[in-house]
Amino acid sequence: MPTITADDGVRLYYEEAGTGTPIVFVHEFLGEIRCWEPQIRHFSRRYRCIAYNARGYPPSDVPDRVEDYSFEHQRAGIRAVLDGLGIEKAHIVGLSMGAFATFYFGMKWPERALSLTLAGIGSGAMPDARAQFRHESEAAADRLLADGWERSAEARAVSPTRVQYQNKDPRGFADFVGMLRQHSAKGSALTLKGYQALRPALGTFAEEMAACTVPTLIISGDEDEPCLDASLMLKRAMPSAGLFFMPQTGHACNLEEPALFNAACETFFHQVESGQYRMRDARALPGRMI
Repeated sequence: MPTITADDGVRLYYEEAGTGTPIVFVHEFLGEIRCWEPQIRHFSRRYRCIAYNARGYPPSDVPDRVEDYSFEHQRAGIRAVLDGLGIEKAHIVGLSMGAFATFYFGMKWPERALSLTLAGIGSGAMPDARAQFRHESEAAADRLLADGWERSAEARAVSPTRVQYQNKDPRGFADFVGMLRQHSAKGSALTLKGYQALRPALGTFAEEMAACTVPTLIISGDEDEPCLDASLMLKRAMPSAGLFFMPQTGHACNLEEPALFNAACETFFHQVESGQYRMRDARALPGRMI
């Protein structure tokens, strides 16, 4: 079983396919390696695709302490994957929780990223939602420890930002819930308590965002309500960022609309690799309407 060891000794399970320029996929809270299958099957024809399970998601290790799940550990996991596989730079693609890790990684180690793709980023990131998000994360962790994933998977998966996936692709959604039932309740609960509830707000990195020159693509479903304002904020704050909204789409946008997601990423990667991806022209900054 292939694993990479992080700086603190936690082993992270990974899979890879294809050859060429590397892409690292970083999964969401309800996700895992298998949730990137539509992307790995597509991009491994031309790229070296790597996906890994975060700490707390077997067969990766499940540490016992809340402090082992901090945002610092999560972003360092991406670096550990690159170092462990001898990769100097890669396209980093994250969804939701994984998009936060990708963002934090890019703010600290921009020299290690060919590009950043931040999909479904922003839940609980805006100031007016922070307290509620922390409360809900801690409450959800307690319920998981009490009930386990087997009893709570479907209830967690049927949410205002995931019913779109259920409506469009009932079979795919059923598979998604089946995978979720196999997750570690302990690992997920500690992830909620140590990472989701305590991660720093995106706005904390205002200086880093303004100075960032790493090509960045922000992707959001237009029915992923908790992520809309944050996506716009990131677009405005990062001169290196482009923004792509997917119509009538919820949170798990890579699974819900895989062809559209892959096409957006592929176009973005080609722009980056050909040197045609540009920083925002200063003349595009707001100042007048006409």
